[in-house]
Amino acid sequence: MIISSYDPEALHEAFEIDMSSIDDMGLDWMGVGAGWGRVAPGRRSSAHQHDETETFVIVAGTGDLIVDNRRTPVGPGIVAQFEPFETHVIENTGEEELLFATLYWRDGDRASARSTLVERGRLGRDRPVFVFSTPPTPNGDLHLGHLSGPYLGADVFVRFQRLNGIQAYHLTGSDDYQSYVVECARREGRTPAETAAHYSAEILETLRMMDVPLDQYTVTNDSPGYREGLQEFFARTVASGGVAPRDLPALFDGGSGAYLYEVDVSGTCPTCRNGTGGNICEECGEPNFVHDLGTPKARHSDAPPATGTSRRYALPLHEYAADVARHHHLGRVPARLRDLAERLFSRERVDVPVSHPAAWGVPPRAPAEGTEGQVIWVWPEMSYGFLHGIQELGKRIGQPWQALEPQQDWKIVHFFGYDNSFYHAILYPVLYQLAFPGWAPDIDYNLNEFLLLDGLKFSTSRRHAIWGKEILTPASVDSVRYYLSKIRSEGRRTNFERPAYEAAVRDTLIGTWQAWLNDLGERVEKRYDGVAPDAGIWTPEQTAFLARLNARFTAASNALGADGFSLNQATEELDGIVVDVVRFAAQEGRTAEARTWRDEARTAIALELAAAKLLATCAAPVLPRFSARLFAALGLSPVAAWPGSVTLVPVGSKISLAHQVFFTDPATTVEPTTATAAAAPGADLLPWLTEAVATTLELPGDRDIATSTLVQLGAASLHSVALQYQILEKLGVDIGIEELLDGSHTVTELAAELATRSAAAPSVEVAAA
Repeated sequence: MIISSYDPEALHEAFEIDMSSIDDMGLDWMGVGAGWGRVAPGRRSSAHQHDETETFVIVAGTGDLIVDNRRTPVGPGIVAQFEPFETHVIENTGEEELLFATLYWRDGDRASARSTLVERGRLGRDRPVFVFSTPPTPNGDLHLGHLSGPYLGADVFVRFQRLNGIQAYHLTGSDDYQSYVVECARREGRTPAETAAHYSAEILETLRMMDVPLDQYTVTNDSPGYREGLQEFFARTVASGGVAPRDLPALFDGGSGAYLYEVDVSGTCPTCRNGTGGNICEECGEPNFVHDLGTPKARHSDAPPATGTSRRYALPLHEYAADVARHHHLGRVPARLRDLAERLFSRERVDVPVSHPAAWGVPPRAPAEGTEGQVIWVWPEMSYGFLHGIQELGKRIGQPWQALEPQQDWKIVHFFGYDNSFYHAILYPVLYQLAFPGWAPDIDYNLNEFLLLDGLKFSTSRRHAIWGKEILTPASVDSVRYYLSKIRSEGRRTNFERPAYEAAVRDTLIGTWQAWLNDLGERVEKRYDGVAPDAGIWTPEQTAFLARLNARFTAASNALGADGFSLNQATEELDGIVVDVVRFAAQEGRTAEARTWRDEARTAIALELAAAKLLATCAAPVLPRFSARLFAALGLSPVAAWPGSVTLVPVGSKISLAHQVFFTDPATTVEPTTATAAAAPGADLLPWLTEAVATTLELPGDRDIATSTLVQLGAASLHSVALQYQILEKLGVDIGIEELLDGSHTVTELAAELATRSAAAPSVEVAAA
């Protein structure tokens, strides 16, 4: 018998608690490690995860185990086992020491299985997930550089999570109180409020055109209770003692004496020596404090700026380095952000002003002496804005969420550009800690680098930009989403070139995806009367191909999942599905007409249809219109829940792939066809629409269609998708599925509405001949 006793003298610090190893039990030959752990009253371990399976045996004391942000009370006699990669914390909630023994071992198969799960529990179906795309500054509309980053990323993320049963919500808004809005207003001869309202509306419309629906869009200058809530949040950070008035160096206009920050000044970054504006460097991501800029230049004066002192509310951020590191161990924090924090906290001091002299913005509720005439800096303000957005969303959907009472079960996921990293991932966690000391926010971070245009940064001042409204139409939106996903700036800067985009649509989406789907449809029509055949006898190659499709499915699921989210990889898997199936079809086509191999030929077609179904499934979060239309062409309803594996198209499903136009050539725009021209106001669309409805719903010839609504005629979502795309192709009118099925329009009334809308469209994009 071997006995090992707990020895408090052998303890040392690990994971921010006291730990020791048990080395004399002879467990190492089994690959098992063991140890003791002690947590002092009021203390907790750092959050961490690892590939080992680990078991805790609670010996003495009371506390909580926090696993993927879920709390479970524990006491003596409790045994708990952690799966590989579960983020876990042990916290002492009692008045005595919490003592536990731990056993841990590696199980490669178990760890591998856990690593491939789409959702391992970090998000969970029992907690709300608030996904924020960083609020845009309403000093202009959105261009492709904006759209390719936070907004497309967050939209795809939310769509995928909902397919997996997660309560995910997409929130954003307009960041009205930016100094850049003031400068834009001056330039355009409007007030800041008018400027913000105008561009906020433009931004919202561009997001709609990009097929980015929002659950909450907060207009900060117009949202009820926003100013009061922000002032209370700021007051709490001041009451904590962390934020306080301090006399700090500042920069002033050498001519007017005006205080300079953000848009009003430029110079060279004190860290990387690249050109930068005031307060943040887009190149290295580190903040500057304006007075430390090299060769500073004021925007509105030729006089050299002068250094002086200004009393502002400020935060000594360097004092919270350990707290930021602790926060970064809790969620998904890319190495780029962790590196930024390491670089920043290598400075001796990081004193961050969180208020500035300005007229546009929200002032502190009771400004301290010497800070009158200042507003809460818009970047710290945004940390409250996220919580306010959650509160406003809750009001609309009947949830009691409160901005000033954040809950531990909230999961927050941020999407932003790298130039916003300092604020989101370093400053905000500290502000939350000051305002809500009992809340440990569970936040995942997703960032993108700059998308370049023809090798240069997008620039509105130099007219070097492609605006969303320039390129987005109902016929092009999926092509744009595909290409921006493919070249999204993940981990490095990428470049948009319009000829390359057009070539990708022609060669890949039309020349490969659509060409294969049309060809498959023609073969199904020719050999199986347009319905999906049952699989017959399987060859070894066909079995291997099914395994290949499942491998693609697993890879696409991981690319869309929370841990490994990557639109680059997701589109790579979409392309890979088509490349694989085109190769498979060519190989199987050699014996497709041979009578001897008739049963195997059926299997080959069934597998191609399964690949088309897989393509529609994996494309659903990325290319929602294409996905819905492809499902309809396979005789199926759009995917409602993420499947567990690749499955065949049900036998007998009506296949209408042969003549579908899924994508159009972006370089081909023609005048309306004769049929389209006939759809001008006053033209009679009713015969065409009646025939389209009868064919789509497979109605008998004697059915009264014109005076009935689509709902009365038995239309379901699948039928409405098919009708939606027929209307789009013929008229260039993008009508929503919800509007088709709202039951308020007869087919005659619908025809009149379509005639009116089509008259507003000067041209219709059609496929190249």
